[in-house]
Amino acid sequence: MAIAAKKIQEYKTRSIAEIKGILQGEGGAPQDFIFTEYRGLSVAQITELRKQLRAKGAVYKVIKNNFARIAFQELAAPDVSQYLVGPTAVAVAPKDSNEAAKILFDFSKETPALTVKGGLIAGSVYDVKQMAAFSRLPGRLELLAMLMSVMNAPARNLAAALNDIPSRLVRTVKAVADKKAEAA
Repeated sequence: MAIAAKKIQEYKTRSIAEIKGILQGEGGAPQDFIFTEYRGLSVAQITELRKQLRAKGAVYKVIKNNFARIAFQELAAPDVSQYLVGPTAVAVAPKDSNEAAKILFDFSKETPALTVKGGLIAGSVYDVKQMAAFSRLPGRLELLAMLMSVMNAPARNLAAALNDIPSRLVRTVKAVADKKAEAA
């Protein structure tokens, strides 16, 4: 729990407001958060991780735990204070948090210094095991592709069946013509 100071310093309120802005995202759209411990990562490794996450529309931000705790409380989010311990960085995913989770877990396999602590996905707090299971699920685009394939299958089968009727007729006529040519 954060300790309330008697005199609130302006830079702290600005920092909390900045973190709230990051957490809320553009237009106040719902976002998902994945909490990690980055202790032991080099600047080059963090830069590479940020680059991979940015490609999927996510932001990787090192945050101050007390400020983040206050910002989450002001946003009326579920309690994530258990993940705001030690050096913490948050991956903020406004679109597809599954892709961000996959990147973080893949990166942590290559670089054991990165540790995923947990996440706040769609308003629910996930622990490490749940985040690992979440990262193994197919992403939004993969699910849409599967859905479109299933929806497209009946039309494709109908087209194949309708195309098969004239081709059978052509083959039958060709066989009859060949038989008549042999007989003659």
